[in-house]
Amino acid sequence: MAVIKLNLENFAQEVLKSEKPVLVDMYADWCGPCMMMAPEIEAFAEETDKVKVCKLDVDEATDLALTFGVMSIPTVILFHKGQEVKRFVGAKEKHQIAEFVGE
Repeated sequence: MAVIKLNLENFAQEVLKSEKPVLVDMYADWCGPCMMMAPEIEAFAEETDKVKVCKLDVDEATDLALTFGVMSIPTVILFHKGQEVKRFVGAKEKHQIAEFVGE
């Protein structure tokens, strides 16, 4: 499944109202570790159907980043039934992302 690009308009529908768990990568285009992790997130998204994989540019959605207490990027948050389940901060490889979501 392809990575879904989030913004203020679709965040509630794609994340908070989702029937399946949602992995949200909070990133910025200027962030080196974010750029390093981007292909890992893409590869994970292509191989899983267990979770919906999304990306949110914190520069474009500062209010959402603040709402979820994102202080460093990349921050990856796993949501289930509209609630945060867990998170990690920093770049990880595809297999680590899979372990994080329980695959």
